Order: sequence, then C-alpha cells, then structure tokens
Amino acid sequence: MIPEHIQNRKGARSFKDLDPEVIDYLNKGLIETKNLMEWLATDQLQLLKLVLEEHQKTDWYDSFDMAVNAQKKPTANSNTKVIGETFGQLTSNLEFYKTLRSHHSDIVRCWACWAESLQYDDISTLINGIKPYAADSHFGVREVVIFASKERMTEHLDLSVALLSKWTEDKDENIRRFAVEALRPVGVWVKKIAVFQTNPEKGLALIEPLKSDTSKYVRDSVGNWLNDASKSQPEWVSAICRQWEKESRTKETAYIIKKALRTINKR
Repeated sequence: MIPEHIQNRKGARSFKDLDPEVIDYLNKGLIETKNLMEWLATDQLQLLKLVLEEHQKTDWYDSFDMAVNAQKKPTANSNTKVIGETFGQLTSNLEFYKTLRSHHSDIVRCWACWAESLQYDDISTLINGIKPYAADSHFGVREVVIFASKERMTEHLDLSVALLSKWTEDKDENIRRFAVEALRPVGVWVKKIAVFQTNPEKGLALIEPLKSDTSKYVRDSVGNWLNDASKSQPEWVSAICRQWEKESRTKETAYIIKKALRTINKR
C-alpha cells in the first residue's frame, strides 16, 4: 500500500523541495511522477534494474548501461528514449511491451512506447500500435508517444491524416487530442511539418470535426494547431476562423478561435 501522503502529494516545484521518500518510491517504480521535477529526479537506471529483475532479464543491463553512457550530453529525456530504443533492439515481443505499458511507473510506460514504436514496419500498424499510449492516463506518456511517432507519420502524411481523422470521433478525449497534437504544423520539441506550413488545408480533416469539442484539452490542441499554421499562412487561418464563427456559434468554438488568432492579433 502506498501511504496517503505520497499518493495525494503535490509535485515539488524545485529540486530542493523534493521529498527523499517520494524519490525512493519513484526509483522503485511504485508511483507515477507528478510533474517534471519528479521525472528529472528519478534515477532511470536504478528503476531499470528493478524492471529487468522482475522480468528475469538482468543480463540485458550492460546493453542499457553502455547505450546511456555513450551519450555526449545525456538528459532525462534522452535517457528515456535510449532505454526505450534499447529495449526495442533487444526484443520484438509485443506481449512483453504490453506488460511494460501496464506498469505503475509512467517512465517505464514511456520506455515501452519508444520500444514498441520500433516494432511496426508500416504506418498503419504503427498508428494502431501506439493507440494505448495515446490514451494513457499520464501526461508524460501522451507526450512521448508523439515524439516516438511524429517523424514517421510526417513521412506518410496523407495516410496518417486519413487514419487519425477517424480518431476525432473517439469517446476518449486523449485519443481525440492526439489526432490533432501529433501532427501540429510546428509543435513543441519536435520537427516542423513543412507541408502543413505551406498547405495547412491538408490537415483540415483533423481539426474540423473538433471545432466545438467539449474537452478543453482537445480545444487547446485545435487552437494551437491553427496558431501554428497562422505563422506561415495567416490568411488561411483567418478565413477558417471566420467560417467556423458562422457555422458554430458555441462558446467552445469561440475559445478555439481566440486561441488560434493570438499570433495574428499581435501583429
């Protein structure tokens, strides 16, 4: 049993505020991180050793240790990716990744996401395979799945749009949000999508069905998608916003339009 004060904690705002007891639980994979500070403070190699012991794979550890220490400038983010990719190189067993993606630790689930993304040869199976991660309850996993898939989806953009446009009808707001966020023209900490910067209308199937979505989480992504596009195609974005304003007189659409036009309105 996890103590109530650990379960109900608020994430530390700085390293000096981190509770050693919380860090111990994180390093043992017994709890999820609450915020970036906790994620940065987790010793991923210590956690990895425990995961490998659980699965009787301790002989794999040296491969991970070498990969992590071979980095010129290791960071928590790069360690997550390297550990995940090393898992992906060591085994193609999808049942193994299914076990990892149900782990208590969000960091372990992030490793599984990177690893499993390497197991799919075509874009259709990749998109279907990563769906559980897009629906994950933890914000960190939902961001990592974008990092692990966006570049390949961009290489097959038309097919990816066609497949993800079906996700806009999903009951799960996390799935609907992924359909938009994963293919934002600019995005955060990911490569830009040049096609959408030039021809954003090619992504309309991802955002049009969500122009009055009930979820703020989804609306934020739609607004940010349009704001991204406005930096290179302001006239197109302005026209879409005028059209939506006429077609959908809801507070939800108004919220998206305001967010979409924030860069244009600063000019």
